[in-house]
Amino acid sequence: MNPGTKDIIGLAARLAVGGIFIYAGVTKALAPAEEFAYAIESYRVLNSQLSLYAAYVTPWVELYAGLLLAAGVFTRWSALFSGVMLVFFELLLGQAWLRKLPITSCGCFGTSGSNSIAGEFLQNLAFLALAAAAFKYGRAWSADRAVEKP
Repeated sequence: MNPGTKDIIGLAARLAVGGIFIYAGVTKALAPAEEFAYAIESYRVLNSQLSLYAAYVTPWVELYAGLLLAAGVFTRWSALFSGVMLVFFELLLGQAWLRKLPITSCGCFGTSGSNSIAGEFLQNLAFLALAAAAFKYGRAWSADRAVEKP
């Protein structure tokens, strides 16, 4: 692959993963936290109090992680952090899938509906691959690159 192609792949990956985290964070931040807390509780990993706390914090973490990655601020760290969040989400989805929990909305994009657990799992795998591409090739056309000394 020539350098121009790698740069385009890195930029596209960075914008796709950053954009999806921005979208997910905004949709959850604009909705009542109790709705997202209910979705979190359906995974049967946290109690109601911790689910509510996670419902208040998670949208903002996703939003800021997405903004940093899309802008290319601390690009490699932002891509790595986004990838770690995706792995964590995969673990939550996977345990729910294996336990056959009756999850009607994964909560990934608020409570407006979602794909099946298997569909969300596969979708997150694709975004995980994009996060890896953003980590490896995402520094072109980034804020990091703009402030580097020549």
